[in-house]
Amino acid sequence: METRAFALALLESDSLAAKLRPPPADLSDDTPGEPLFVKGPIRPPELRHDPVRKVKVPPLSGMPDPEQRVRILHALANHELQAAELFAWVLLAFPDMPRPFRRGCVAVLADEQEHCRLYVERLEALGARFGDFGVTAHFWRKAARIRTPLQFVCEMGLTLENANLDFAQEHAAAARAAGDEDTARVLDRVHEDETRHVAFAWAWFQKLKPADEDDWEVYLANVHRPGGPERARGATFDALARRAAGLDPEFIEHLERTRPTRPGGAPR
Repeated sequence: METRAFALALLESDSLAAKLRPPPADLSDDTPGEPLFVKGPIRPPELRHDPVRKVKVPPLSGMPDPEQRVRILHALANHELQAAELFAWVLLAFPDMPRPFRRGCVAVLADEQEHCRLYVERLEALGARFGDFGVTAHFWRKAARIRTPLQFVCEMGLTLENANLDFAQEHAAAARAAGDEDTARVLDRVHEDETRHVAFAWAWFQKLKPADEDDWEVYLANVHRPGGPERARGATFDALARRAAGLDPEFIEHLERTRPTRPGGAPR
């Protein structure tokens, strides 16, 4: 199977099972095709983005309440599904990128699929189903403004996935405090994988940016506001994971000094 066909199938399927089907071991990339900027994914009816109704997700403090916990897990599953879709999107949008970049994107995509499956399993163990609640298109709204691989790396890897280095640990601690060790272990797995994803993004950021320009300034120039560094971290800050991902110490310091905000702009 060709990478292009795999990415199209993931985006165009109305079946969750098909969207979470991992890349085949013999996936080839001999005919990446012409650039294709997909506006949005096809999804099962119960998982379609609702452009009108505002989807409210309980705060982290709701984790001890099983009813609120499933709402939190539902949102996390949707985040991971969007991430898998966006890595399929980038494979179609930038077919001329080097094969190591494209292979790396396929590997990250497979991780995102697995994260979504794990969250869905936790939902089902708690008596809920993926699709019981509304879902947002937060990640997809970013894709609408991405026109270069460097922008993708900054928006996806160095912002959304970077923030998850903090969020995954915060949610794991909250799940453990609520006595849900199974959910906490899933979040530990996500945190571990996200460290590798951020490392992948940082490595390609270094390859794609002008060599003589400042890392932080290039990052700021390639993310859209509102968003960027304020959304690339949580209320806590995991400097250790960012060092493990290879981020430059000065870049980490800039990010640590940034005041984190919520999607609506309110402080965390």
